[in-house]
Amino acid sequence: MREFYGVALANPLMLGTAQNPSPAVLDAAFRASGAAVATVSLRREAGQGQAFWEIIKGLGVPVLPNTAGCHSAREAITTAQMAREVFETNWIKLEVIGHADTLQPDPFGLLEATEALAADGFEVFPYTTEDQVLAARLLEAGAQVLMPWGAPIGSGLGLNNRYGLKTLRAAFPDVPMVIDAGLGLPSHAADALEMGFDAVLLNTAVAQAGDPVAMARAFALAVQAGALAHAADPMAPRDMAAPSTPVLGKAWL
Repeated sequence: MREFYGVALANPLMLGTAQNPSPAVLDAAFRASGAAVATVSLRREAGQGQAFWEIIKGLGVPVLPNTAGCHSAREAITTAQMAREVFETNWIKLEVIGHADTLQPDPFGLLEATEALAADGFEVFPYTTEDQVLAARLLEAGAQVLMPWGAPIGSGLGLNNRYGLKTLRAAFPDVPMVIDAGLGLPSHAADALEMGFDAVLLNTAVAQAGDPVAMARAFALAVQAGALAHAADPMAPRDMAAPSTPVLGKAWL
């Protein structure tokens, strides 16, 4: 398993903690998922208070605070600094939103905030697009992890730009990468792991399922299958059929 800022995760699944029907469902679904990281918004924690924070600490996994809802570098930097004090970690999932409808990252604000936070000792997990030029600039700015989106946040569309994601993965083979946002089905998560990404991060697909606990179990199995499939070196697709049963020794009539 690839390390994230020196931390090796036992499971390639990161799970958000928002939008769950109740604290009890959050706790049960998270445990059913086997997720190795819990993502938490500073706004979410502030709204729920100490009881919510006790649930998160009780999960016994690293916490990845995020700057969800920030639309400028300045706002994201301030939120990250507050999150570090509250959650006592240098990890930060950096979101700087540039488009209200698609929630697409703002590449300029994201780069500015990454550079500032990395210089301030943060270990930045930037939520980005599949743009290779932006990826290179983020790494130069101090990020050691990339979190390209699969599709717009909360859309459940899966991997919208498979070509772009494949080329991004190939361009930076040694950089830990997490597919973040847009995954709606366990098959989407398995697909990402099969493509060689190191982990997936999701929230809505579990929290808004009819049965969040059952869906969390489904994602737990999916990421295991995807990771095993990638490690097994899958066969390459072919344009033509190839018989799986040899014709040598066949009786000719």
